[in-house]
Amino acid sequence: MKITDYRPVKNAHQYFVPIGNRNMEKKSPAQDKKYHFIGIGGVGTSALAAVLMKEKALVSGSDMQDSILTQRLSTGGVAVKMGHSADNLPDDIDGVVISAAVKDDNPELIEARRRKIMIYKYAQMLGLVMDRYKGVAIAGTHGKSTTTGWLVYVLKKLGIEPNFVVGADITQLGSSSGIGSSEVFIAEACEYDRSFLNLHPSVGIILNIEQDHLDYYSDIGEIVSAFGDFAGGIKTDGVLIADGEDANVAKLLPVLRDRHILTFGLKDTFDYSARQIKLFADRTEFTCLNGQKEIGRTSIKLLGEHNVKNALAVIAAAETLGLDGKDVLNVLGGFEGMDRRLMKKAEINGITVYDDYAHHPTEIKASLKAMRQKYDGRKIFCVFQPHQYSRTRFLLRDFAESFKLADMTIVPDIYFVRDTEKSKNDVNSQMLVDKIRQNGSNAMFLDSFESICELLKSNVKSGDILITMGAGNVWKIADEYIQWLGKNS
Repeated sequence: MKITDYRPVKNAHQYFVPIGNRNMEKKSPAQDKKYHFIGIGGVGTSALAAVLMKEKALVSGSDMQDSILTQRLSTGGVAVKMGHSADNLPDDIDGVVISAAVKDDNPELIEARRRKIMIYKYAQMLGLVMDRYKGVAIAGTHGKSTTTGWLVYVLKKLGIEPNFVVGADITQLGSSSGIGSSEVFIAEACEYDRSFLNLHPSVGIILNIEQDHLDYYSDIGEIVSAFGDFAGGIKTDGVLIADGEDANVAKLLPVLRDRHILTFGLKDTFDYSARQIKLFADRTEFTCLNGQKEIGRTSIKLLGEHNVKNALAVIAAAETLGLDGKDVLNVLGGFEGMDRRLMKKAEINGITVYDDYAHHPTEIKASLKAMRQKYDGRKIFCVFQPHQYSRTRFLLRDFAESFKLADMTIVPDIYFVRDTEKSKNDVNSQMLVDKIRQNGSNAMFLDSFESICELLKSNVKSGDILITMGAGNVWKIADEYIQWLGKNS
């Protein structure tokens, strides 16, 4: 289907999912129950564990390593154990919640099955908790965490306290989860393992659809189909908010014609659009329209046109929930972003250090483009840690074309997660570096974080930019380098 085949509604305000007070008649599935999390240190699982605690559940959990997230849970009263052992499972528990990374041979999972304890995947439990709320679920290959956190921020600034679970800390809140007084529950909806099919929101958002998680999906057609199932799972009186410019999203719209659909995009042919976009070093300005009606002009701190689209999704969702668009624009620009999303960590001796979660070619390009928007003419060092052997192998060519805006790309070993040992034989970081060089960009492979830090100490000069990038633990390089800069300032 051509994008122009979809005709936007004449008045987006005909679709309302207005906010009311929280309905406490339906008892929380967590209340007075005992749950144990295997892999509690994940961003999503730790956030959900915190929500269950606030909903009066007794929560315990385990993980392979200590982290800020596990420490935060321990401080909040969660019994967290390091390492996985059958002995970690408490007596008389009502259920075990597992992350997507937990394998079948996990000793705690084996013990839970032996004891015939109810086992929930993370998304299954999230869906059960969300079910008694007016749910808003944000899906898409890119931008989920930012858009979810941004919507939470906007609602809170306008006096509405949502319940929420996000895949990263909201910078200004210092948290990735919260229990509020309203009936709204906002959650990030991940497509891996078709997890988002456990969510049946009143408002569903699809930001974009691209190839990813090819260790699970066979091709882009299967991915698009899964997103179609997600959209089909939105409550019948609910609303789908979708990027009308995304070719893969547009394929879904004819199938969903019986649904209430609002589109957004940079062209004025969509229900929500932006015009007169101006990119500055410290902000992005645009005028927002609802149909042909101008809502107003706003300035946001997040850089890049991709964040204009994220902002449009937030505005559309907020108006769908009954908020005034002008009020939304007034607070939109105060949002400072998410943890590890193009996050400025330090500026010492004239050297500026950023850390970013980008781990897909499209995300890398968008982040480096935003850096060029802000630091045009300055030298950019990018330390990119590939995430998953399968993702690197399937998207190798696209990855190799993603670093043209970096002056030097340094690549450590691939971060090993959700892969088999055999997959390590299929691709390696040196292969990626060779491809980057073939595209005319500077790149090198260094296997250890220590050697990368030593290279940065010798080569990054005053006025330069360093950005560590990836979904693994590459942020440790930024932290170590910043510590060294501080000692030598």
